[in-house]
Amino acid sequence: MAFAGILEAADVAAAVAACAAAESFDYKSFFAKTGLHTKSDDLITKAFYVVDQDKSGFIEEEELNLFLQSFVPGARLLTAAETKKFLAAGDADGDGMIGVDEFMLLVKA
Repeated sequence: MAFAGILEAADVAAAVAACAAAESFDYKSFFAKTGLHTKSDDLITKAFYVVDQDKSGFIEEEELNLFLQSFVPGARLLTAAETKKFLAAGDADGDGMIGVDEFMLLVKA
């Protein structure tokens, strides 16, 4: 698991299962269920770089669409509406991407 050493596998599985239905993803609930919101800044940064699949230093819209698959291979894609809402919540500077500092704020929101 990509999040080994960061999150408990059972917590991740439960969080992904809780948003298995389309339009049921809520980032605040997801981060609470995984326990990521209680982790250190260092561990949240490590989680950011797991989600940043192309290693660009930013999480772009396509990576947000694949967000659940970053946690559990084979999980559903986020819908276009969920992806746009997630991006809007995290993109504080309006550049169309979520940087590590913005991700930190989003996780702790």
